[in-house]
Amino acid sequence: MKLTFSRISSLVLLTALAVSCSKDEQNAPTVPTAAVVNQDATRDSHLAMGNPSGATSSSTNYTNYLLSKSQFALSYHRDKGKPNWVSWHLSSAWLGSTPRQDNFAADGALPSGWFRATSSSYTGSGFDRGHNCPSADRTGSVADNSATFLMTNMMPQSANNNQRTWAGLENYCRTLVNQGNELYVICGSYGSGGTGLNGYATTIAGGKITVPSNCWKVVVVLPEGSSDASRVTTATRVIAINTPNNQTLASTWGSYRTSVDAIEAATGYNILSAVNSTVQATIEARVDNGPTN
Repeated sequence: MKLTFSRISSLVLLTALAVSCSKDEQNAPTVPTAAVVNQDATRDSHLAMGNPSGATSSSTNYTNYLLSKSQFALSYHRDKGKPNWVSWHLSSAWLGSTPRQDNFAADGALPSGWFRATSSSYTGSGFDRGHNCPSADRTGSVADNSATFLMTNMMPQSANNNQRTWAGLENYCRTLVNQGNELYVICGSYGSGGTGLNGYATTIAGGKITVPSNCWKVVVVLPEGSSDASRVTTATRVIAINTPNNQTLASTWGSYRTSVDAIEAATGYNILSAVNSTVQATIEARVDNGPTN
């Protein structure tokens, strides 16, 4: 009788434990693995379309120094005190509710001994501290937004260019993202001599920062997905603009559309080098005629 009771007691205990474990498994928090992976996957490599100038991170590469940040990548020209180009990925994963930080700062990542522009380097120059990668493209966190205010992301830009023409295309790019696309944006400047609020100038900051004659931008538009460079086809929309750096610009960016080939001819870069060469030949020769808002 005692043996039977003991067996029954053991059976009850085991059953209770099994039920308890089953409840624990049912109530265990679900780890959102897929959500994390998807979120990370949409923050893709800023150089997925290629390194336009073959920039390297050697400190002796004074004119084509590669800076790779979490928020963007760029080629920096020490003697011009500004980037040659900046490249970044833009998708919904980069956009949030972080306000504009306005904390312009010198970039401590530049090699020791190099001139480091500060916010005051532009003071009284008549030129805007023109973002290459826009503040509004990096609103996912304070760190992301602050990175866009590093002076290595700035170029001396005429006020009308920066605040009207350039801003219009930046806003349109985010409209494309809100429509379910992801973008690769490469932009920069070249030449010497622009016209700002104080008139024409070739340099500012005591000659340490070159004022460009032209500002350009290339935008590759893709539906959200992966393996992005391989998904670029001859039907992919590519927007390219080249604007003079002066105060007489039209307010609509569409007036300055050109081909990638034309920008490459002016700069010497290979802007979409990671894309299939046959595809490049088609999309780089074409001038976009799509909507502008």
